[in-house]
Amino acid sequence: MMSGICTGVHCQRSPFRSEDHQSRYSVYAPRRPSVPYTVIHPQNSRSGSPKENPRTITAEVFTPQGCTGRGCHGSPRPTNNDTKECKGIGCKLPARMRQDPKQHSCVGDACITGSDVERSRLSFVHMQDRAEQVLGEFPELGNRGGPSTGIQLTCDLKPGTNEVHSEDALVLHLHLAKGQDKLVAQLQGQQAEVKQIQSTLREQQSALLAHQREILDQQRIMFEKMEEVKTQYSFLLNSVKQLSVQGPEGVTESHLHGLQSQVRTYSQEAFTMHKMNMDASVTDADRPLLGCGSCRADEYCDFSADRPRCEKCTVCPPGFFLVAQCSIHADRICQDRDECLEMPNICKERNQCLNTPGGFRCSDVSEREVAAGMCGHSYFYNSEMEECQACTECDSQPMTSPCLGTSDAVCANPSESRLSLFWSGSVDLAKGSEFPDKQLNIRGNSDGSLLSSTDGWIVLHQHGLVWVDHNLALRHGCRSFVQACLRLNASEGEGRDLSGMRLEQREGKSLQSASVSAAAAVEPGHVLYLSLKSVTNQCSQDNEDVHLQSSLIAPFSLLWLSHDTGAVAMTAQAVASAHYHTNYRPAFRTSSISDPYMVGLTHDNRGVRFRESGTVKFVLQQALYSMGQACISEGFYLLAYVNHNGSSAELTRAFKPGVHYRDTSISLTAATTVDSGDMLTFEILAPAQCNVRYFGDDSGISMLSLVWIPSAVSTALSASVSRKSLPSGAVRNKALFFHQTTPAVPQVALAGTKDHREFIFREAGTASVALDLRLIHSCSLIKLTLLQQSGSQKVQPAPVAQQISGHMPEGSVWASVGLRGSFQVRNGTVIFATVDCVRGRINQIAHDAGSSISILWTAA
Repeated sequence: MMSGICTGVHCQRSPFRSEDHQSRYSVYAPRRPSVPYTVIHPQNSRSGSPKENPRTITAEVFTPQGCTGRGCHGSPRPTNNDTKECKGIGCKLPARMRQDPKQHSCVGDACITGSDVERSRLSFVHMQDRAEQVLGEFPELGNRGGPSTGIQLTCDLKPGTNEVHSEDALVLHLHLAKGQDKLVAQLQGQQAEVKQIQSTLREQQSALLAHQREILDQQRIMFEKMEEVKTQYSFLLNSVKQLSVQGPEGVTESHLHGLQSQVRTYSQEAFTMHKMNMDASVTDADRPLLGCGSCRADEYCDFSADRPRCEKCTVCPPGFFLVAQCSIHADRICQDRDECLEMPNICKERNQCLNTPGGFRCSDVSEREVAAGMCGHSYFYNSEMEECQACTECDSQPMTSPCLGTSDAVCANPSESRLSLFWSGSVDLAKGSEFPDKQLNIRGNSDGSLLSSTDGWIVLHQHGLVWVDHNLALRHGCRSFVQACLRLNASEGEGRDLSGMRLEQREGKSLQSASVSAAAAVEPGHVLYLSLKSVTNQCSQDNEDVHLQSSLIAPFSLLWLSHDTGAVAMTAQAVASAHYHTNYRPAFRTSSISDPYMVGLTHDNRGVRFRESGTVKFVLQQALYSMGQACISEGFYLLAYVNHNGSSAELTRAFKPGVHYRDTSISLTAATTVDSGDMLTFEILAPAQCNVRYFGDDSGISMLSLVWIPSAVSTALSASVSRKSLPSGAVRNKALFFHQTTPAVPQVALAGTKDHREFIFREAGTASVALDLRLIHSCSLIKLTLLQQSGSQKVQPAPVAQQISGHMPEGSVWASVGLRGSFQVRNGTVIFATVDCVRGRINQIAHDAGSSISILWTAA
């Protein structure tokens, strides 16, 4: 073994290296020329053994032969920290980390002069664990004692992690530094925004707290004023007692009036100051007050909900007196009456009086005193609360039980005492409402006991069942069709479509008529509203494409039935057909039913079965799409059958002119009596050369709605148009004659024994009427009106429902027009129907099919 200087090719690679060791370091140690080099021995500890530090390695330094000068390893390397000679990306490093420039060494002919020195500089070659390799080849080198002149390098990284060159690492570090700067800048900007938002919130919170403090201060002032009022009132009573004994009567009266004026002044100051300051607080908040529109005299605009709405004014309960009347912006204010202050001896001298809300309590009251009526007039003793309470005042309502010494008065609620009620109103287009869902406003007067009309909606206030009818006549230029919809929304915001009718596009925007009807079970807070929808959205956003005939008489009517009648409501959705048909029997799927025991679908879902006898009013509305010229000329028929004891008989039918490559709807409604086990089924007839597709979905376009009422409180009558005196030619307000087709009932009948124009009611109640006509005419407008007249012939008849239609559809042989409505009747009330042709002639009115009237009567 040689020590010191190694020469020859064998110094380049050791024969003792393993293949794994060689492959591990060959990546970092390129092959060097066969020139001598010097091995630097590892440093030994003071004990003479090498330091046991796995991170300390020995590197070999390439030294050309004959090296002299500062470039040799034996001489110290100068440190150059002059930045002027620094070039490249290494200048970004601190001075202590920069690589020193290498000095040129030459011997003999190996010297290089001039600028070639920089290009021919030799660099050091660092090999990982090279010292370990050398020590493996020369074991005697590890036993040398004494210090070594080698260079000691300390690796802080584990093998395999220092494979990134220093320049790339520096560039990566710089990019990371720039990204961190941008991130810090963005975070600072977001922090500034958060601080600004927090500042704004603090300001708003401070303003809100200030308003709350103002309100609390005003309340405190009000209570203080009330205490002053009570004190003055007590002083007034004491003064009256003294003056009644000591002074003359005139002085007593003058002093009494003076004290009363003082009390009145204090009261007005207290409540007026509170009210004015409250208004000022609202005004200072810079929040715009939204209006409720038009509220009735007994309503006020409530702003506590999400949107302003009209609410019924509070009625002061018994034992309270009125402080402030109900206004358009504030509810009525009531104050508890202090009976102990107003009537000092009400509990006698030995009993102590304690004022309670709506009454008072006397200590140590015996049952004998209670039975003797110790509470006084207009008060009763409440045994559960053990105090005297003010009696309930029924006002205009009927009283079923008077107020006694130990029981309160009982008042009858008009809606609870009634089995049926009706309401009617007008309908117009809502301003600002746009397609695809254009709202229709429902307007009308109401006492608020049954319902109220708010913002064009109907808000119900009573439990029960409702039957709704809407007659509409409109022109539209929308492509395809316009759909008239009736929707019911629950108080929680969930809702469902009850009914829908499609009005097809016609040439020249001719006037079309349709009726939308539905039945449903309702609760207080439920909302009914109407709308027009354009599914294809091919209507203009203004009202130029849609014109609603707003001159109709009572186009919207509602029949309400109490749960005390035992009535049942049911809705079923028609199932869509997969193919085109001519004659079609629709199938249904139940949507809602209030009592599934009494009414339900048949086993094949194509009819309705009834468990008990009663009266049923139904409506079926079916949407369809037809193709073929025969559809236009012949039209469609919708028939209803009643199956009794296995035999089926036609009840009624309705006619609808057909369309070609268009969407439309056909509807049929009637009322009839049924027995236990009877079934109600339907069928649609179409021409043989007409292909029809029937639709069904959850939008209400194909729905069956019905209400079943027990026979004890209801009945029905049907009649067809009579051949006698059929109006024809230039007809102006001619009455129609009818022929009764159902058995006679005691509540309603035709006026004569044979055909007659008038129907007479023999018992008070609520009526719901459906009238359909199939006719041929050339009128510009055809008007169908239902009129009502009281028993006296001197009173002029008044219209209760009306429908208007336009020209006959082009290419159709027949046309149809119909109306529906509900109204109140009395004993002796007479109704009849008239037809009016404007600018044209009526050629024929069908009497065999498609022209009939159906009447439902319900007890009041």
